[in-house]
Amino acid sequence: MSDLFDDSQRATLERRIDEWLATVHHQHPNTVAAFKSPDDDRRWMVRLRGEAKEFSTIWLQLGQRTLRYETYVMPYPDENVGEVLDALLRRNERLVGAHYALGAENAVYLMGELLLSTVSDDELDRVIGTLFATVEAHFTGLVQRAFASRFGVAQ
Repeated sequence: MSDLFDDSQRATLERRIDEWLATVHHQHPNTVAAFKSPDDDRRWMVRLRGEAKEFSTIWLQLGQRTLRYETYVMPYPDENVGEVLDALLRRNERLVGAHYALGAENAVYLMGELLLSTVSDDELDRVIGTLFATVEAHFTGLVQRAFASRFGVAQ
C-alpha cells in the first residue's frame, strides 16, 4: 500500500500543482484554461483545444495517497456497443498510466492515477499529454462507430 500523506505533505503537493498549473499555458500551446476548482481546493482543471474533439477537459483530484486524473471522452455508445467497448478494452492494453472506463452518467472516460510520491512537473506533463493525445488519436473513430447512423456510416 502506498504511503498516506499527512496534511503538511499534501499542502506542499498542492502548492507544487498550483505552481505547475501556472506554467501549463507555456508548456501546452493548446491550453485554453487551467485553474484550481473554486469549489474544491484539491481539484484542478486543464482545458485543451483539439482538432478531433473540439475541447478536452482534464480534471486532477488530490487524494490521501494518489492524484487521480480523468477526461470525459464521449457518451455511452448508441450503436455498435460491443465493437466500441471491445476497441476501448484493446486500447487499454497499450495505454501507460491511463485506461478507458465507464464513469459517471454511464459515459466513456479516460482516467488514471499517480502515487503522490511520484507527482512531479514531468509526470503532470506526461499525464496531460497522454490523455490529450489519446483522445485526439481515437475520438473520431470511436464516435463514428458509436453513433454511426448520425454520420451516415453503414453498420
